[in-house]
Amino acid sequence: MDYAPAKFHKSARELAEPGGAFAYTPEHQAKFDANVKCYPPDQRRSAILFALYLAQRQQGYVTAAAMRHVAEQIGCTPAEVEDVVSYYTMFFTKPVGTYVLNVCRTLSCALRGAERVTAALSAELGITPGETDPTGTFTLIEVECLGACDRAPVVMVNDDWHECLAPEDVRRLVEDLRTRGPAALTGCHLHKEKAAEATS
Repeated sequence: MDYAPAKFHKSARELAEPGGAFAYTPEHQAKFDANVKCYPPDQRRSAILFALYLAQRQQGYVTAAAMRHVAEQIGCTPAEVEDVVSYYTMFFTKPVGTYVLNVCRTLSCALRGAERVTAALSAELGITPGETDPTGTFTLIEVECLGACDRAPVVMVNDDWHECLAPEDVRRLVEDLRTRGPAALTGCHLHKEKAAEATS
């Protein structure tokens, strides 16, 4: 009997960039030390998301060197840190733009034109989802639910929010981000309402 040649499947997993030596800045180390105290000593690993967030905030993305540093900080292996990094879409293992535009594409946003928002951003920036523009200013990504269904379509820009973004308003948002930075964003209306209640 003749057998067909074996076919081997190549893993689609992409390795993080090695990166140079990495250590938290004194400011980030102090923030990590304060955060990790919120957990019992035997549950230090629970601080992994915050530890990775600090690493990414410090250099813009998470390198293999940063993963090793986080592993040392929380007491686990670099492979366990990489498991978390590869699971969450909020962590990047390659350089991204100054502004990462995360367009929600789940049901509520889809019904209110999220695909047209993505198309308008792609046309305005000259890139497709998953790419960064030539200036290194914008990275465009499509993501699942951002939890602001009542304010669709919503775009998360880095750690901030822009709600009710119509396709025809995309150009103005991009221009405003270039000139005004995060001040161009609407923010989360729930956060603003809570702030207003606190001051009233």
